[in-house]
Amino acid sequence: MNRIGLTVNGVQVEKTVEDNRRLLDFLREDLQLTGTKEGCSVGECGACTVIMNGKAVCSCLVLAAQCDGATVSTIEALHQDETGRKLQQEFVRHGGVQCGFCTPGVLMSTKALLDKNPRPSDQQIAEALEGNLCRCTGYKPIIKSIKAVLKTE
Repeated sequence: MNRIGLTVNGVQVEKTVEDNRRLLDFLREDLQLTGTKEGCSVGECGACTVIMNGKAVCSCLVLAAQCDGATVSTIEALHQDETGRKLQQEFVRHGGVQCGFCTPGVLMSTKALLDKNPRPSDQQIAEALEGNLCRCTGYKPIIKSIKAVLKTE
């Protein structure tokens, strides 16, 4: 068992977790933040992507105990800043959301990119999204949504 303290969506959290508890399970089950989705459980699909200390990470691959002292943002906090709100609006407007299962992970990967680079190239957008699988959109509406955010900033 490990006692951890971390900031999740701007809120300080202290909990005791088992050694093998994944960040994904900690967020969904312990904190009831169910917007982060479990897809493949092996870091291949990106559905569980969150931002940890400024980087997009697959929460299925990170142990909760590794997050002691970390800052984690989930899809539930995306609306807390202007970029996050714009991303959500443009994804709806341009069809970047279809079934919606991959959307939280795609949005968090995109947010992490835009936080570091507010004017990414097409190549940088593609690289940021390469860990996110989407079976519905064909990616064109996702890219169009991201580019719409870049035009409005």
